[in-house]
Amino acid sequence: MKKALLITTAFALFAISSYGQNGGTNSIHLGAKMGLNYSNIYDSKNDEYDANGKFGFAAGGFLAIPIGRFLGIQPEVMYSQKGYKQSGSFLGSNYDFTRTSHYLDIPLLVSIKPTSVLTFQFGPQFSYLMRQKTTINSGLGTVINDDEFDNDNIRKNTLGAVVGVDFNFDKVVFGTRAGWDLQNNNGDGSSTNPRYKNVVVQATLGFRIF
Repeated sequence: MKKALLITTAFALFAISSYGQNGGTNSIHLGAKMGLNYSNIYDSKNDEYDANGKFGFAAGGFLAIPIGRFLGIQPEVMYSQKGYKQSGSFLGSNYDFTRTSHYLDIPLLVSIKPTSVLTFQFGPQFSYLMRQKTTINSGLGTVINDDEFDNDNIRKNTLGAVVGVDFNFDKVVFGTRAGWDLQNNNGDGSSTNPRYKNVVVQATLGFRIF
């Protein structure tokens, strides 16, 4: 986590320095945004594991740093809910399974700005798993597990990728993006949980503070 923050800070400082040297005409913008995630999981080795998507909350801040007229860098810090749903039958009893994973996402995005309205973005994302809530509803009742992890079975630091588009209207920014993990959730391979990677589609409404 500390390494991800250091990398983000280094890129931001480099971008600011480059901006000053290149004499860019755009301004640096600090902003906040919030919105919704629609998340699911996929298996990295194509094993069969059926899951349904679920909605979650997302909120955080961004720093838009221009490098030139059409190029920039945008580091962000986002609280992001991910997870999935599943239903089935076990020993003749139906059940519903819902998992909500609470992440701190730190994307470091390259911004391409062909017009003042459109901004295309892509780049890596560092995700830190803060806690995870699992709810199982069945004919026998409801079981809720709310975990904070202290072992190596679950990967807490995950590298991913993000692509998206921002629509800019003065101080208002409407953003859409897709993100996915590049690493499995089970850190040392010994987890009894199913092996998977998160995939998320996100829509946010943001406001430039300055």
